[in-house]
Amino acid sequence: MQHSSDLNVSASEPDWSRETVTRFWDPGKKLIRAVRRYQKAQARGGLLGKIECKRWALSHLFWSTVTQSELHLTTRIGGGLRLTHPTGIIIHPDAKIGPNCMIFHQVTLAGAVELGGHVDIGAGAKLLGPLKVGDHARIGANAVVTGDVDAGQTVAGIPARPV
Repeated sequence: MQHSSDLNVSASEPDWSRETVTRFWDPGKKLIRAVRRYQKAQARGGLLGKIECKRWALSHLFWSTVTQSELHLTTRIGGGLRLTHPTGIIIHPDAKIGPNCMIFHQVTLAGAVELGGHVDIGAGAKLLGPLKVGDHARIGANAVVTGDVDAGQTVAGIPARPV
């Protein structure tokens, strides 16, 4: 069952303010910014694009080391991603993240995991793809997800089951 406040977050329109760096020390947002700017520079191409790619790849390396997270530079990420407590997050390059998702610490997206819009994933959860998670779904802390999750569904446990 969805809470009314959860439905206020769009599953299709990115809320870019969720990614805005507001403090000097904001490692999750700075890691996401490095990925976004790298992808923008790569799309730009040319000599300036290559130079910018190197600059943002270095920034990505720094913030990846600080957070001990792996968020590949070419991962497809919808706008409004929140990495709450961004430590130990592992996201496979084949994963696809929809808009306005929130991922807590120690989460692993292994393989071709496709998150819909506004998916919240609790600390320590493991999603073992290939699988799809529908819009407005919630994955409980430490859940091990091995199959698709329907839109609006909450799953928890090992293996993850609807609650």
